[in-house]
Amino acid sequence: MKFVTWFPYYQDIRQQMGYSTEEDQKAAYLLSNLIKRKFLDPKVLDKKVKGKQILVIGGGPNLDLYTSFIKKNKSYIKIVADGAVKFLIENNIKPDIVVTDLDGDIHFLIKAQKLGAIIVIHAHSDNIALMEKYVPKFRRIIGTTQVMPVPHVFNFGGFTDGDRCVFLAEEFGAKDIVLVGMLFDDNIGPYSKEKINNVKVKREKLQIAKKLLQALAKNSNSNLYDTSKKPINGFKPFKITS
Repeated sequence: MKFVTWFPYYQDIRQQMGYSTEEDQKAAYLLSNLIKRKFLDPKVLDKKVKGKQILVIGGGPNLDLYTSFIKKNKSYIKIVADGAVKFLIENNIKPDIVVTDLDGDIHFLIKAQKLGAIIVIHAHSDNIALMEKYVPKFRRIIGTTQVMPVPHVFNFGGFTDGDRCVFLAEEFGAKDIVLVGMLFDDNIGPYSKEKINNVKVKREKLQIAKKLLQALAKNSNSNLYDTSKKPINGFKPFKITS
């Protein structure tokens, strides 16, 4: 997604949530500096995603219903939102790409990298301390931001870890994108985040993510599917068969 297309969405989010563009930009520059000697070229994402079938796996409360489905569909590339990494690894499933702002279980994020996953770390004003603490623990990283891109830090669109997975898959030309464990109602799954300090804010963020995906669906070049009982507008139902 071009930055000029994304930025109006960000401005709406900033106003709704009370974020500071300047602080978000400061976080992007910090991440750029932290990864300047260990950044990955986004071409690795292009090679991994373009023309492929993708499972975007979120930490919804229904995630455990899809264990067998995820294991059986080995040909799908698995792009995983932060906290859901723990679920996959505990079930002996290797994530291919992990999208995180580092508020999940850091030990499982590091395990995912050791298993060969591409780690995409997002910078925003609320995770500056987490980046300073944990980015040095990773070997090779792709950085992202929700404001102006800076060296080694890109903006593919998206707000939460879950919808950023979808925006990333779209950006790099996925053939099919299938949502698994991606629910946006009031039920927050145990793998959604290691610790939720404000449930109301979390639910508000999920609603923003849902609206962003609805907007993305209107101009997507990928085939979009949703395994949930109430698919997001613009996503086709995807029926799980045993």
